[in-house]
Amino acid sequence: MATTVRPLIAALAEVREVRDRHGRRHPLTAMLALACAAMLCGYRSYSAMAEWGRNYDRALVEALGFTHAPSPCAATFFLLFRKLDRLQFEAVLGAWAQEVLAATIPASDDRDGMALDGKTLRGSRKQGAPGAHLLSAVSHRLGLTTGQVAVDDRTNEIGAVADLLRGLVLDGRVFTMDALLTQREVAQTITAGGGDYVMVVKGNHPQLHADLITAFATPPPAAIPPGRR
Repeated sequence: MATTVRPLIAALAEVREVRDRHGRRHPLTAMLALACAAMLCGYRSYSAMAEWGRNYDRALVEALGFTHAPSPCAATFFLLFRKLDRLQFEAVLGAWAQEVLAATIPASDDRDGMALDGKTLRGSRKQGAPGAHLLSAVSHRLGLTTGQVAVDDRTNEIGAVADLLRGLVLDGRVFTMDALLTQREVAQTITAGGGDYVMVVKGNHPQLHADLITAFATPPPAAIPPGRR
């Protein structure tokens, strides 16, 4: 039986209002929906989002929840995202993405692949945050980001992965990652939550790397002819 997933705009309605009542003109949900729609169309800066809202048919903008014209300007978007509770906003989006994954997983597949990967945020320098780095969990199948955390300048992805995993559903999932995140604590956290992992082992773990080379270089007993054992 197919599971119905809420529209994204319904999930955005759960984001807490952070603006003062005085001078508030546009609904928060409408502004977030417009930002999402604009970004999906390739309009990523505040001025581009504002341009998208003003260039498209008024009926479309009203369908997003706007009740006043004109639609928001670039400064309005800037002030909103400056005040927005980022952690709560990401939690809402992550929960919605989890709903999509649960509703669309094939009946014959009981394991969903999730990639743990870190990237420097493109365009962050233009927004006043040069070198902003995020560690994300991304669905192999749908390309949806189900969770992400900022990586502190004073540490690396290893210090952030515990916070990321804490906010994810681990049960029934296979997590893939690069050699940097191949850590005993990461493996233990995933398996304790009912998940599995595929890790890359390189020279940063010399003993483990050597043990694996030895293990795979020696054929299993069943592969050795009886006369040569």
